[in-house]
Amino acid sequence: MNNATLIRKLADIVGAGQLLSTLEAMAPHLGDWRGRYQGVAICVVRPASTAEVAAVVGVCAQAGVPMVPQGGNTSLCGAATPGREALAVVISLSRLKRVRAIDPANNTMTVEAGCVLQTLQNTAAQAGRLFPLSLAAEGSCQIGGNLSTNAGGVQVLRYGNTRDLTLGLEVVLPSGEVWNGLRGLRKDNTGYDLKQLFIGAEGTLGIITAAVLKLFPLPRATVTAWLAIASPALAVRLLADLQSRFGALLTACELVSDVALSLVRKHIPGLQPALSASPWHLLIEVSGGDDDDARRHALETFLVEALECGTIRDAVLAQSSEQARGLWALRENIGEAQKIEGLSIKHDVSVPISRIPEFVERADRQLAQAFPDIRIVAFGHLGDGNLHYNQSKSEAGENAAFIGAQPAVNRVVYDLVHELGGSISAEHGIGQLKREELLRYKSPVEIEMMRAIKRTIDPLGLMNPGKVL
Repeated sequence: MNNATLIRKLADIVGAGQLLSTLEAMAPHLGDWRGRYQGVAICVVRPASTAEVAAVVGVCAQAGVPMVPQGGNTSLCGAATPGREALAVVISLSRLKRVRAIDPANNTMTVEAGCVLQTLQNTAAQAGRLFPLSLAAEGSCQIGGNLSTNAGGVQVLRYGNTRDLTLGLEVVLPSGEVWNGLRGLRKDNTGYDLKQLFIGAEGTLGIITAAVLKLFPLPRATVTAWLAIASPALAVRLLADLQSRFGALLTACELVSDVALSLVRKHIPGLQPALSASPWHLLIEVSGGDDDDARRHALETFLVEALECGTIRDAVLAQSSEQARGLWALRENIGEAQKIEGLSIKHDVSVPISRIPEFVERADRQLAQAFPDIRIVAFGHLGDGNLHYNQSKSEAGENAAFIGAQPAVNRVVYDLVHELGGSISAEHGIGQLKREELLRYKSPVEIEMMRAIKRTIDPLGLMNPGKVL
C-alpha cells in the first residue's frame, strides 16, 4: 500500500479535516517539548473514538506502517516523538476527551485517553472527590500519556504512581482488536493483571484509549509550608519526623536546591514570596479532615519544635490557599525556568530515601571534579526518593557544547544510582533518551523478558518503534 492510498484510507476513517499531511500542519507533532528530538511522519491522524482508533490501527497494521501514539506531547524522553529512521503514522488521542462516567459511591471515574489531567482533577472535585495525580504539566498533559509513562508527580508519597491509581483499561492492540478491561474492581484475582503490561509501556504494546481511575474523598483541610534547611540529610530526618507526627496526612514533601529556586526567580516573573536564603528547601503539604485551623495549628506546632532543635532554619506557613499556590508555583516552575535558561543534561533518578544525602554528596563531588564550572540543579520528590538531578554550565552559551559531555555525565550519575540500588528512570520513562542506558543497568534476564512480551503482543514491531527497547 503506497502512502497516498494509506492517507486516503485513514481520511475515510477520521474525516479529511482530522488528517494532517503537510509539514506545516504536522510540525507540532514531530518534535518533543524539550526540543531535543525531531522526527518524520507520513501523516498525523486524530481519531475521535475507540472504534476510530481501532480502524486506524487495523489499516496501519495491514500496510505494515509503524504507529506513534501521542497525547499532550509533554514527554521528557522523546517517547511520543516519531523517529527519523522510518516513516510512521502519528496517532493523536487529543479528541478522545470524554469523561464516560463518575461513580462517587465506588470512588471511580471512567475517562478517555485524551482528557487533560487538570480537567480530570476539576471534574473529580466537582463531584466532591479527589483525583490526586498532580504534576507540573497537568494543564496540558493527557491521561493516556500519564498512563503510558506511569507518571508520578508530587503526591506519590500518599497516593502512589499512576499505576496505583488505575483499576481498569481499554486498549487497542497492535492488530486493531480492542481489549475492554474497564473494570472498577479493587479485587479481581482472575489471572494475569493485563492492565499492568500497558501502564508504563510508553505505547510500545498498544494504545490506551480509556481507563477506570481511583478517586478519593476530597480533603477539606490542606496546609502548605516552605522550610529553609541546611542539607539533604536534614531533609530526610524531617521527612521521618513528619511521617511520625502526621502519618498519611503528609501528602507531599518536595526537596528544592537554592540553585533551582534561583532559576525560577530569574525567569518566572511574579513568583517572589519572601523566603530566607538557604542552600536547600522543603515544600510540604499536610491534608485531611475538614478543620483548616486545627491542621494549621498542628503543623505550626511541629515547625516551632523543629526551629527550636535546629532541624530547620526558617519556615513560611501559608495562611491562605492563594499563598499556598504561590509556594507551589515556585516548585512547579522549575522545569519551565530550566527550559528558558537553555539546554541542560537531565536525570530523573530514584534511590532509597535514606541514601539521597549520600547520592547528592558523592555525585556533586565527582561531577565538580570532572567538569569545572558545572552547575547542578537538584530538586524532586523526597517523599518517594525521586530526584531530578540536572547539569549545565553557568554561562548559557556554553551549554550547546556541554551537551556533548552527556555520556560521561551519565556514567557518573547512573553508575552511582545503580550502586546505591536505585533506578535511572523514576517517573519520566525511557523513550528514546534512555534506551541504550537500559541495556547497561537492566539484567539480560529482564531485557529478554521485556522483549518476549513485545514479540508476543506486537510481533511486527509496529507500535512506537525505537522506544524503550
